[in-house]
Amino acid sequence: MLTVEKIGGTSMTALHDVLQNIILFNRTGEDLYNRIFVVSAFSGVTNLLLENKKTGAPGVYHLIANYQDFHSALNELIIQLQNLNKNYVDLGLDLAIADLFIEKRVRDAQSYLENLVNILSSGYVSQEGILQAAREILASIGETHSAFNFANILQNKGINATCIDLSGFDDPRSYTIDERIKEAFKNIDFSKTVCIVTGYAKGTEGIMREFDRGYSEVTFSKIAVAVNPQEAIIHKEYHLCTADPMLVGIDQCKPVGFTNYDVADQLADIGMEAIHPKASKPLEINGINLRIKNTFEPEHPGTLITKDYISAEKRVEVITGTDKVLIIDIYDPLMVGSVGSDLQIMQVFY
Repeated sequence: MLTVEKIGGTSMTALHDVLQNIILFNRTGEDLYNRIFVVSAFSGVTNLLLENKKTGAPGVYHLIANYQDFHSALNELIIQLQNLNKNYVDLGLDLAIADLFIEKRVRDAQSYLENLVNILSSGYVSQEGILQAAREILASIGETHSAFNFANILQNKGINATCIDLSGFDDPRSYTIDERIKEAFKNIDFSKTVCIVTGYAKGTEGIMREFDRGYSEVTFSKIAVAVNPQEAIIHKEYHLCTADPMLVGIDQCKPVGFTNYDVADQLADIGMEAIHPKASKPLEINGINLRIKNTFEPEHPGTLITKDYISAEKRVEVITGTDKVLIIDIYDPLMVGSVGSDLQIMQVFY
């Protein structure tokens, strides 16, 4: 059975658990293969490259955006990523090769960024386009780092692993994201290898223009549509639960088990991280079921999201919420039956 699976940043940082609970759990020999893993950067790395997702603390990108020197920050980044590499030596990571790889990748990125900054300082080009390119170059570093390390560890354990770098470094071809994915996978026999794929994918349309930090889910979705697996799986550090266990307590909620894409989309709309609606929609349209699993409970089947699931009994499936809600009460008796009044109200707030 061919599966496309995504491993998030928090799970990737716990590579010991990923190996035992995802790669090796109840699998040996040929059962290890027919799996494509789309990996995020190790937890916190993209925050260093761009900005902290929660606090907004600036990363390397904001130095470039504010015309400040970014070379020292990249030097510090190399040190931090190489220190991170040391955490995985006991898993079989070849430290010398991994350190050399990430230093070269950051130096290559630095060269590209210097060229972008020079063009930007000329004043002849749009700032938005140049900064967007810088953002994508930086973001790609995190995923190539984690993908390379993961593949290297598997290879050193005797597992045939193929690292597929969709970041397009040193590739001048003007591929769309779909074209790059098709090109990358065209000669691979999935039954003979485990594919470790970067969550960032370079394309002419710019994956971060629309999705920004949600780009790895889009890559995951596009790969699934391209190879048509029996199932798509997302491994997270928690289950998709009936409520937030951090708020209500683990004993007050449970994994959803089964739901449909409509419910998943509604959850995503208010910020609950199941999967981005624009990433899940292609899966739904192509009839690919999506499973959300807990990395740390490998024996649990998780929650299966399908197109046509209907609960046997009417009930509340998930309780969630957001503090980003504002209720506005507008009273005007003249608006009743007045065509266009809703439009006028919306124009005031738009």
